[in-house]
Amino acid sequence: MSTTKNLLVELFVEELPPKALKKLGEAFAGTLVASLKAQGLCTEDSVSTPFASPRRLAAHVTAVQAQAADKAVSQKLMPVAVGLTPAGEATPALLKKLASVGADATAVPNLKRQMDGKAEALYFDSLVTGATLAEGLQKALDEALAKLPIPKVMQYQLADGWSSVHFVRPAHGLVALYGDDVVPVSTLGLHAGRITHGHRFEASVDPIELTDADHYAQQLESQGAVIASFGARRDEIVRQLNAAATKQGLKPIDDDALLDEVTALVERPNVLVCQFEAEFLGVPQECLILTMKANQKYFPLLDAAGKLTNRFLVVSNICPEDPSRVIEGNERVVRPRLADAKFFFDQDRKKTLESRVAGLDKVVYHGKLGTQGERSQRVRAIARAIGQQLGGETLAKAADRAAMLAKADLVTDMVGEFPELQGTMGGYYARHDGESDEVAIGIEDHYKPRFAGDELPRNLAGVVVALADKVETLVGLFGIGQLPTGDKDPFALRRHALGLIRMLTERSLALDLPAVLALAVPPFGKLITGPSAALLEFIYDRLAGSLREQGYSAQEVDAVLSLRPARLDDVAKRLAAVRAFAALPEATALAAANKRIGNILKKSDAPVGAFSAGALVETAEKDLHTAMDRVGAVADRHFARSDYEASLTELAGLRSAVDGFFESVMVNAEDPALRNNRLWLLKDLHAAMNRVADLSKLAS
Repeated sequence: MSTTKNLLVELFVEELPPKALKKLGEAFAGTLVASLKAQGLCTEDSVSTPFASPRRLAAHVTAVQAQAADKAVSQKLMPVAVGLTPAGEATPALLKKLASVGADATAVPNLKRQMDGKAEALYFDSLVTGATLAEGLQKALDEALAKLPIPKVMQYQLADGWSSVHFVRPAHGLVALYGDDVVPVSTLGLHAGRITHGHRFEASVDPIELTDADHYAQQLESQGAVIASFGARRDEIVRQLNAAATKQGLKPIDDDALLDEVTALVERPNVLVCQFEAEFLGVPQECLILTMKANQKYFPLLDAAGKLTNRFLVVSNICPEDPSRVIEGNERVVRPRLADAKFFFDQDRKKTLESRVAGLDKVVYHGKLGTQGERSQRVRAIARAIGQQLGGETLAKAADRAAMLAKADLVTDMVGEFPELQGTMGGYYARHDGESDEVAIGIEDHYKPRFAGDELPRNLAGVVVALADKVETLVGLFGIGQLPTGDKDPFALRRHALGLIRMLTERSLALDLPAVLALAVPPFGKLITGPSAALLEFIYDRLAGSLREQGYSAQEVDAVLSLRPARLDDVAKRLAAVRAFAALPEATALAAANKRIGNILKKSDAPVGAFSAGALVETAEKDLHTAMDRVGAVADRHFARSDYEASLTELAGLRSAVDGFFESVMVNAEDPALRNNRLWLLKDLHAAMNRVADLSKLAS
């Protein structure tokens, strides 16, 4: 058994894009080890550890072989009829092919014959020498760099002044250590060695000569003042943030994206406590938090009630003995940002939201759908109609008012600077203008849910306006053919559809989905022709995916949604009923019978006239009709009360009658009248059994 050693590869570069660093580190290590495994240089037990800091991408791989094992290869050459003459001698075509694989005429007697489809073919068996680590690592390194998910590449000149290469940032060093030996590989004009560099300012040793592959992280930390592992550096930042906040009796804001970005900006994190003037707390905290996070990468500190305080945490990349100048510098640069936010807030409040509504006519929404002003009018009309259905005139008026003002904050200075605050600032300005809490909350929440897992609007007016906003978006963009394709969804229509579904289901809204989509069409006038059938299917597809993610089986979801229920608020009850029904001993037989009935009805002409109980002849069909009358009446009462589980359970009592019918009765009787009457009986049975769900979908 060959011995193995551990491998380290590091590419030392200029500062990498912080928002991409985590993915770059994982991709570099992942592709590197995958390529080595594909070449037989890694064992199944090999473990890859990625390292990523602002100035390096690296990977440590365990159990790497110095050379891959030789591999037996059987290569198809050509059909026997082409490669050999009738006398069995090699043709020129065969000799040429053998030369291309490094063999000559002496290999002809040893060629194997095997059937390849309908023809016999010649195969050449050879033993391919396993790749050396130097060869394999060069290939793996080239592949790892080529497959990096780089947002943008740059071109730069090498030291010779003539050559140029392309990479995300200029690279200045390459390390490749196999145990304590250097592996001779190269890339981007660099040749591998054992030299790397630590922190720009705080390294105690520079350059750093790495002793071996296994002490990379320890040497960088002890000599270079760098925590090379992205995960370890992130954990250290979290530890310091929590410790600093706890000393203040506060808690840092929870933001994983900010944490990842800051981790990608520092190599030696040092968390410091800073503060700003308390007078800025008069500005809505969402504005202050956003400007500190987005512009300065600070962590605002909140009190126990979740309210913003005038203190914040900064993650510095240096650890001076006296951090006062670092603290003062960060406090100085944040002050103008907060002053800008205060200025925008004060200026915006000088005009009411209602006075800004006219300004929306100057803001283009979509080239084919008009301005934001026109869109607001459409949302108002839809909101009024939905509000009237859900809460009468009172709710319709509140929803109309909220919808009229909902987009007005788009023309404020604050939202112009921070688009993420649209809706939120509208709520603040509405309260300042004296609007009711119902209207203000409706304005603030009408974009919700903004993302998967986001909370729904807090009041019914907000739900109505949010529904209207999403329905208007979906109907309008589908109406002009702007459908999402593949992974491209520039208008976030999938998110809008899921938000619509969540509100209808989680808020148990008694709304007819096709009717809601239809009522959204008239406000568009001649811009669109009508509700798109593709839109309804799109929404049901999103609903099906959502239900499967919630743990329902594909059969259960298909059984319920194949009926295209207009009311989404009772889909969950239908699914629960289907699941309970499937657990009954009668379920399998009834599902199969239901499928059989459906096939019979599809293959037969539609019955004419009307069903006649007096025309029944066989005892089994009379028994089935009697059972349907008895069971159907009870099942109908349960269905009318939306007790779907009880309705299906009652229908399970039809099993013996259904089995008896198919055992004794010939549906396609020669007598046309008799056949027609039996088809009517089956049609009525099929309709009764499939009111809650299409039970045939449960048949295996």
